[in-house]
Amino acid sequence: MHTLMDQAVWQDKLMCDGWRASEARAAVTDKATGEQIGSIGVADAESVVRAAALARAAQPAWHAMPYEDRAAIFRKAARLVEEHWEELATWIVRESGAIRPKADVELKAAAGILYEAAGMLTEPQGLLLPSNPGRMSFARRLPHGVVGVIAPFNFPLILAIRAVAPALATGNAVVLKPDLRTAVSGGVLIARIFEEAGLPPGVLHMLPGGADAGGALCTDPNIAMVAFTGSTRVGRTVGELCGRHLKKVSLELGGKNSLIVLDDADLDLAAGCAAFGAWLHQGQICMATGRILAHESIAEQLLAKLAEKADHLPVGDPASGRVALGPIISDGQLRQIDAVVKDSVAAGARLCAGGTYDQLFYRPTVLGGVKPGMRAFEEEIFGPVACVTTFRDEDEAVALANATEYGLSAAVISRSTGRALALGNRLNTGLLHINDQTVADEPHVPFGGRAASGNGGRVGGPANWEEFTQWQWVTVKDTPPAYPF
Repeated sequence: MHTLMDQAVWQDKLMCDGWRASEARAAVTDKATGEQIGSIGVADAESVVRAAALARAAQPAWHAMPYEDRAAIFRKAARLVEEHWEELATWIVRESGAIRPKADVELKAAAGILYEAAGMLTEPQGLLLPSNPGRMSFARRLPHGVVGVIAPFNFPLILAIRAVAPALATGNAVVLKPDLRTAVSGGVLIARIFEEAGLPPGVLHMLPGGADAGGALCTDPNIAMVAFTGSTRVGRTVGELCGRHLKKVSLELGGKNSLIVLDDADLDLAAGCAAFGAWLHQGQICMATGRILAHESIAEQLLAKLAEKADHLPVGDPASGRVALGPIISDGQLRQIDAVVKDSVAAGARLCAGGTYDQLFYRPTVLGGVKPGMRAFEEEIFGPVACVTTFRDEDEAVALANATEYGLSAAVISRSTGRALALGNRLNTGLLHINDQTVADEPHVPFGGRAASGNGGRVGGPANWEEFTQWQWVTVKDTPPAYPF
């Protein structure tokens, strides 16, 4: 079996109607060791303008291709993920600082998303509408044209391909801008899979870049829609630019997600859920459990269980296969995490475990006594910090959970499913999980948040046709009518 990720193909290049050398370049690094493991081309605004024009020219032929042929490309792309699993997993582990099970989750989801995209091609793509005799009236779904995708570093493969694949499946061409810190896992990997699967040239462009490239995606007239996943701060800017240029925009942003543990919960199970939700991939997940709201009667027991877990979880190089947490993505992000922890302790929170780091490796941390007004309660930390806040009754739990500008994910744990669901129904959230933690996604589900977590857009399953196409109303008559003018 040949090497899918042969660096001779993509080293120092952009994918813009084929692999082209780039004058600007960025190092690809192993986040755990700092070792340079490659080099990628870096796009500027001019690169985006060129790619957008080429994508727009290629899109009509792609949309006109027989649906069986398009579906076959997605199925082959999914098989390529499965066939090259080990090779691709190694890149995700090294470049994003992920433990191997997390890389496996990304690859499994990517294959699933590709198979779902193939299935989209045989789904109904319109509605027959009521009309008067002698006239057919229907509404059909048509692609926007060119979709720009801006993807983040934390789950680089999933958070790029979940937009790229359905955008292509619905007949659009795509210009993908992955985060420079994970340009291989979130960009090169996808470009190579589709290239090998037989996607026609010019339909997908892959341009790692910075803010200037992202701004060009939002302003270029050849790009009709932008799908952005990232921070709320940057998302506001993306939304403003796209709105000014009358583009459709889908924003999947940050979260301060609550896990509510009721007084009747099994505390061993609750602690496991809380730990997983707070510390998976070093807490660098938009759905991470940012607040653990525990009934005051069981909070101390829960804190003790979380602290014990934190003290025993190994942290280090994920390539070793012997750790539970890898490195934080950058020194700047690590400093941000540490500042939130230190400021919250200074404000009265209790440091029950962790709170220390070595290089980019931040220990899983437990804070007790976290109260509204503290940074640990208010801010999305994007680090491995479990923040525990107590509540007296269910009304207070709901008020605490809803006391945030975000609205992405929430969870409730109780021995009574009915009680947990009744409470969950009062939460302002795009995702709700009963007797589970806050981090979950599947290829066939409509995923997205509300308020500062996003603009209400969804990706996945039935939401894909809604997001990546637009309605066109069509009427057909046997003969033209005779009008009185």
